Amino acid sequence: MANLHTELGLSDQDVLDIYQTMLLARKIDERMWLLNRSGKIPFVISCQGQEAAQVGASFALNREKDYVSPYYRDLGVVLSFGMTAKDLMLSAFAKAEDPNSGGRQMPGHFGQKKNRILTGSSPVTTQVPHAVGVALAGKMEKKDFVSFVTLGEGSSNQGDFHEGLNFAGVHKLPVITMVENNQYAISVPIEKQIASKNISVRALSYGMEGVTVDGNDPLAVYKAVRDARERAINGEGGTVIEAVSYRLTAHSSDDDDRYREKEEVDEAKKQDAIITFGNYLKEENVLSNKIEEEMNRDITSIINEATDYAEEAPYAMPEDALKYVYEE
Repeated sequence: MANLHTELGLSDQDVLDIYQTMLLARKIDERMWLLNRSGKIPFVISCQGQEAAQVGASFALNREKDYVSPYYRDLGVVLSFGMTAKDLMLSAFAKAEDPNSGGRQMPGHFGQKKNRILTGSSPVTTQVPHAVGVALAGKMEKKDFVSFVTLGEGSSNQGDFHEGLNFAGVHKLPVITMVENNQYAISVPIEKQIASKNISVRALSYGMEGVTVDGNDPLAVYKAVRDARERAINGEGGTVIEAVSYRLTAHSSDDDDRYREKEEVDEAKKQDAIITFGNYLKEENVLSNKIEEEMNRDITSIINEATDYAEEAPYAMPEDALKYVYEE
């Protein structure tokens, strides 16, 4: 009898790669917290608890063609699309070689032209109209790529969400919008954010498909994004996907998250996809203890090397602050 991933057309190696990318994102994130608490980097905004949705979605896209417009938690997305641990550490340390902004912006402001990662901005949700614009350009030029954009559920209440998706709906643009519903907009729980039964139901008003999936299941997210991509390429327009998970850390390294009970967080940790997906792979005899040990060892080595490199790398020259500001 076929297992879940082979039914989706994924090989054993594919799902091992998904798991390894999720684990790499988690371990980079954990290292960044240690660096922050030891005073070496100024800020962390976590992906912990959301890796399954980020990586499952990314593996359903064409990572040689499609454009992504990630939001600030999307370590799993940018790693899947070609960013390295070294790239991310250079950003965390705000060094000159940081590919996102040359050390100008806070971590989480991703952007890398060679991997088709659109530059992000601090005001939340501004990435939605940007992604819609890229989808419009692709349609005008008759190219077969899609534009994929992510945001938190709190951001779905901003005007950019409506403006971007209304335009995308009217013009049937190939854009996939994934709302990573982690239950909290900083300190505001989901029940105080929206009155509708969920976020994906809003897709109806834009003439789009809307689907809510388990964001702790990378295979469920993979299927939702794969199907959405197929519809987009076939000229059927966009999709809103709501991936429901839970934010396992505070909002950021500057957040005191005593607005939620410890028991709530502990309960959510039982659904941590790093554990549950790992267990699935072991049950299917895809992941063994030996493979897992090797994977952890390799990831630790990658992160140690990236951390050391970024810590020693030079900062930008003071005069570089004026680069790309005025015409040269």
